[in-house]
Amino acid sequence: MNNPFRIALAALSLALAGCQAEPAEPPLAGAAIGGPFTLTDQDGRSVSDTQFAGRYRMIYFGYTYCPDVCPTSLQHLIQGLKKFDAQAPELAAKIQPIFITVDPARDTPAVMKQYVAAFDPRLIGLTGSEEQIAAVTKRFGVYYKRDEKGGSSDYLVDHMSQALLFGPEGQPIALLPQEQNGDAIAAELAQWVR
Repeated sequence: MNNPFRIALAALSLALAGCQAEPAEPPLAGAAIGGPFTLTDQDGRSVSDTQFAGRYRMIYFGYTYCPDVCPTSLQHLIQGLKKFDAQAPELAAKIQPIFITVDPARDTPAVMKQYVAAFDPRLIGLTGSEEQIAAVTKRFGVYYKRDEKGGSSDYLVDHMSQALLFGPEGQPIALLPQEQNGDAIAAELAQWVR
């Protein structure tokens, strides 16, 4: 191998390494989702979005009576957070997982407390009035509709199943692959949490 070829190869390797080190712009950068809210946590305390300033937020909308999608999604999200915590504890400490109900009629603070405790002590469960939940879901672009058949209290709620990652200033960053496993979520967190 001649000397000019080695120099060119070394320059190309450095250029490629430099490209890989630069993070891409987040997929949701500039998206008009998210915003201010004030809801009630699982301990009955009023919680505002401003209380999470400076922290990344993993937000999932669902409900405690959800038969399969919500518990599976939350389990994957928490597995991913735990895996990321094992890899980078100082970065994982900057993340707040949040579960916001789309069924405030049944998801009282007491119900939310028992539900979120089954996943992880870091998980905050938020509920509120029908009006508050309607307002926050609208700001976050979340679809949900109560499926009432015969006026029974044993109803389902059709809802969007998507987890969102927001930055320290509340800016949308990326969708989290909660339909996959904890490894995929940990990899996504590693890409964006600094």
